[in-house]
Amino acid sequence: MTASSSIQDAVRYINGWIRIGTLSCLLTSFYGIAIAQSAPTQLAPANAPSSEYVFEEEIVPKHYLNHAELNKFIDKMVGRYDFNKQALQALFAQVDYSATAVRLVNPAPTQAMRNWRRYQAAYLNPAYINAGVRFWQANEAALQRASTEFGVPPEIIVGILGVETQYGRIMGNFRVLDVLTTLAFDYPDVANREERQKMFLQNLADFLLWTRSHNLDPLSVKGSYAGAIGMPQFMPTSILNYAVNYDGNSFIDLRASAADAIGSVANFLKSHGWETGRPVLWHIASDTGSQGIAAAAADGQAEPHWTLNRLFKAGLLLNEPQLELLPELNTPITVVDLPTPGLPTEYKLGLKNFYVLTRYNKSFFYATAAYQLGQQIKDSLQNSQVMDEDKDDSPSTGFGAWLRQST
Repeated sequence: MTASSSIQDAVRYINGWIRIGTLSCLLTSFYGIAIAQSAPTQLAPANAPSSEYVFEEEIVPKHYLNHAELNKFIDKMVGRYDFNKQALQALFAQVDYSATAVRLVNPAPTQAMRNWRRYQAAYLNPAYINAGVRFWQANEAALQRASTEFGVPPEIIVGILGVETQYGRIMGNFRVLDVLTTLAFDYPDVANREERQKMFLQNLADFLLWTRSHNLDPLSVKGSYAGAIGMPQFMPTSILNYAVNYDGNSFIDLRASAADAIGSVANFLKSHGWETGRPVLWHIASDTGSQGIAAAAADGQAEPHWTLNRLFKAGLLLNEPQLELLPELNTPITVVDLPTPGLPTEYKLGLKNFYVLTRYNKSFFYATAAYQLGQQIKDSLQNSQVMDEDKDDSPSTGFGAWLRQST
């Protein structure tokens, strides 16, 4: 357990209104990541370093005691899923309203300009790449198995887990029951309030079902300010639908089991249409004409809806020397725009697998960064293997050989 979470356990309330917590996943909030799709009370791995920062969580204790709308929800859970009414009433009597969660999900009055280079630098740096290399090496067997079973390359899984939580380093320390209840019944007054409350209400129901099935104390489960759980930051609904037990212990633990996190991410992507062996992004040529066509076709839609042939006929060129163009002319694509203030916008072509990454998190920045981080981690592993072989003339038959074969 981190020092900051120990403080939280020791000092829950200050003046009855403030709870000491840890500023986890707020770094991703700062960089504009959408709520993760886009995940148990077990502690993080003992060797996981902590980059969480102590902060004061504003709460209203026992705010949901005798709450009319919550009481209706309890009745539905009793009638539909055979929960014990008295037990649920006793549980929600201990739930606190999280003003911090409300503040963090509330859109800023003025939206900051999107800055791809700043966002990219937050993840494509030595700290994340080196952590990804270590994670890959430590979990080689699970990554190989998931790649074979689900058809998702290891670098994609490793890239997502890196961007989400830096491999379990930043998983959140909010009580999930508090934030889900708060956002289900007291979501801020914004244009899509009804839609968001409905989503959080479903996640609250699924959270109770999941914790009951795993015999977990709902008050002990920690996660992000939006209720996302574990290394892959799955929301409870995604846990029920896509999380898998991948370490063979009959218990799904996305917080402490790297194998479970790996298998669950791979299952999520496969379930959303991941195409084995297909590209994620294609690079567009840098000439003015190609960039202008890309800018005109960049409409923010994640699902591929152009064809490569249509953009070719308009004059767009690719920077993909190894690509056989003729078989790809009817391939559906979307134009991915990555703007940075003061610099030319970067454009890429996203294929079906890029769209699948946006089902995990709808942000183009997120999907591109996760993909690029995974590629850099893979390259780093390959380069280190080459250097090792330069020192030793013996043939490689282990991890490095498998990695090169999978390229």
